[in-house]
Amino acid sequence: MTDHTFDLVILGAGSGGYAAALRASQLGMSVGLIEKDKVGGTCLHVGCIPTKALLHAAEVADSARHSEMFGVKASLEGIDLPAVNTYRDGIVSSKHKGLQGLIKARGITTIEGEGTLISPTTVQVGSDTVTGTNVILATGSYPRTLPGLEIGGRVITSEQALQLDYVPQSVIVLGGGVIGVEFASVWRSFGSEVTIVEGLDHLVPAEDESVSKQFERAYRKRGINFSLGVRFQSVTQTDQGVTVTLEDGQTFEADLLLVAVGRGPRTDGMGFDTVGVTMDRGFVPTDERLRTNVPGVYAVGDIVPGLQLAHRGFQHGIFVAEELAGLNPQVINDDHIPKVTYSEPEVASVGLSESKAVEAYGQDGIAIYDYNLAGNGKSHILETAGSIKVIRQVDGPILGVHMIGARVGELIGEAQVAVNWDAYPEDVAPLLHAHPTQNEALGEAFLAIAGKPLHAL
Repeated sequence: MTDHTFDLVILGAGSGGYAAALRASQLGMSVGLIEKDKVGGTCLHVGCIPTKALLHAAEVADSARHSEMFGVKASLEGIDLPAVNTYRDGIVSSKHKGLQGLIKARGITTIEGEGTLISPTTVQVGSDTVTGTNVILATGSYPRTLPGLEIGGRVITSEQALQLDYVPQSVIVLGGGVIGVEFASVWRSFGSEVTIVEGLDHLVPAEDESVSKQFERAYRKRGINFSLGVRFQSVTQTDQGVTVTLEDGQTFEADLLLVAVGRGPRTDGMGFDTVGVTMDRGFVPTDERLRTNVPGVYAVGDIVPGLQLAHRGFQHGIFVAEELAGLNPQVINDDHIPKVTYSEPEVASVGLSESKAVEAYGQDGIAIYDYNLAGNGKSHILETAGSIKVIRQVDGPILGVHMIGARVGELIGEAQVAVNWDAYPEDVAPLLHAHPTQNEALGEAFLAIAGKPLHAL
């Protein structure tokens, strides 16, 4: 039995936890970082990084498949999924080693094992007691399922999907959010027949409705099938495949069912409620400064109600470290956090959607410009369709930017700056954009909504 004492104890070493540890160490605090699995958490090992590696392999497959339209003679012989997985695992391993080295270099103590909060200042890890002046709860999330829908056999989650060593002939994806449409994109590029079942009225339903409609047209063009607005009822499976039944009696058959209905907070059995931390359906509510109701105990990342994004958790961790150091950091607003869906096409957004902007300012209080990527030279070269939609307050700042098209995720940085700094279109319209780039399309949209369109009518 060992007692450890630190300025800051962090339970969980995912995006939020390790970011808090690195920043706190940088600010002179002693840090104990508790992790039962591997530092880096879901994002690095079974989330963002490995799925984006698969998506890049899928892009390469599509490039080979369509090479003749660019005058290049190439052919796609097939997908060697074990080799794809080796490529993916190499990236994950490299990032993991780099993160371990950074944590060690910063003098952070990593404590391996499953931690339980036993007091506002103490976490029990096996026979060890870890005490901190402050504690951050950063335990992350897990793939959720629906009541009565059991995972097993041919019914899998995203984590099991990453472990497949073959390309399924056909897949049903339950859930048309980010995780579902990304895996659908990968499998379709690899040659699978894919059907998405989404109970809401649109794919990527958290995005602006106009973007969702364009996304659906793009997926239909790719041959990805989908059912919208009817909820899942049941699934049966045999040695040969699965049969999914919807509430209206429709049935779909495939080799596998991927359950991608979101992620739940990983908080059960960790002692939070025993110590008196307020809980809400497994989540840990906080105030705007990420304080729980228990003094000295903070929560970050996916367990805090709101967007479940790695970079949100990352920024949460930095925020709490700076808060504890007395730096009074700026409060993190979920509306100002950029979102990217890395499918083909990509979707990227920041700020208010049209419906939320109307709700906040009224229909007459906002102005909208939707720039079609058909007018952008680099997008034409890439053979991508899509648009960039900018929403502003009338005679006021930019409220939201919503994009769809190949590689638009790389444009979200400038959009985020414009939205987060309450920039007026007239302020950013004079900024130059290199030619020819897709970034120019964002500049054109700003010009147009500022009242001086150049390449648009």
